[in-house]
Amino acid sequence: MTTSAWGDPITKHFFALTPNEVLAAIEEAGYRCTGLCYPLGSYENRVYEVEVEEDPSRGIVKKDVSSLRRVVKFYRPGRWTREQILEEHQFLAELSENEVPVIVPLPLSEGKTLGTNKQTGLFYALFPKVGGRAPEDLSEDQFQWLGRLLGRLHNVGAAKLAPHRVRLTPETYGLSNLNYLLEQNQLPAEMRPAYEAAVREICRLSEPLFAKTKTLRIHGDCHAGNILWGKSGPFLLDFDDMVMGPAAQDLWLLLPGRDEEGKAALEALLEGYGQMRGFDREELRLIEPLRALRFVHYSAWLARRWSDPAFPRAFPHFGTPKYWGEMTRDLQQQAVLVREVLG
Repeated sequence: MTTSAWGDPITKHFFALTPNEVLAAIEEAGYRCTGLCYPLGSYENRVYEVEVEEDPSRGIVKKDVSSLRRVVKFYRPGRWTREQILEEHQFLAELSENEVPVIVPLPLSEGKTLGTNKQTGLFYALFPKVGGRAPEDLSEDQFQWLGRLLGRLHNVGAAKLAPHRVRLTPETYGLSNLNYLLEQNQLPAEMRPAYEAAVREICRLSEPLFAKTKTLRIHGDCHAGNILWGKSGPFLLDFDDMVMGPAAQDLWLLLPGRDEEGKAALEALLEGYGQMRGFDREELRLIEPLRALRFVHYSAWLARRWSDPAFPRAFPHFGTPKYWGEMTRDLQQQAVLVREVLG
């Protein structure tokens, strides 16, 4: 993505999508719309809820208020290639075929799941609207349930590779993001040496364990906000950050912390996971390095998106000396933890 918010025509359309353009894309894909269209919360992509008209020939029949609602996602230009998005869609299809509860993109024209809008040039996909509630304080039984769900997900994820997707490593999530931050002069000069030293130490110490850990297709961003609980149990949302990575990445993000409650949650997750798939507990040593890499990845994500008008409004704290001071201290603390775990 260009450093300018208006640097190319596709990016300009992404920032300035209108309801008319959204509805035109859906109708271009073969659906008739009622005109209802409103945005949903999403920073990385542009996501809208729309309503389509009944079409019994395609199985679109009104059963209740939400049965005609659909969710359309316009992908941020320059982030994923067509091949990378299709690998996400393929993974979702395989998960659904194996009865893992996920939301699969709907067919567009010619049965494809990924469209390219003629007006804007943006990639987009259409999904059914699925109801559910966000989990709050999870019980031991619910953590076990989520563990079984992730075990089943990883069984499917291990069956094939995703050669075009990012691999989660100290290089891709750590050093490459660090280099971007340094090249773009994001860090205040007085904090740069300490921040850089912490990141490089964490990557150096964790690289050998990453190198010998098996990788597979994983969700990649499996926190509580990407899980809904429906009538039949939990299901997973938003595979936009799907990567080839260690299984531990999909486990640790669900934990409430490092305290006794967090340890109990981890054991419940692993108990459920083990009912569906084996887990090498040596991978648990990756949790603190993975946490540190997420810090760096998050800061670089914000820096890369700062030209998007939505980001300065949503993250006013980013880029301030206070922000970088907090991040530097957090990474220094993580470096201590990584030394304790891997040293």
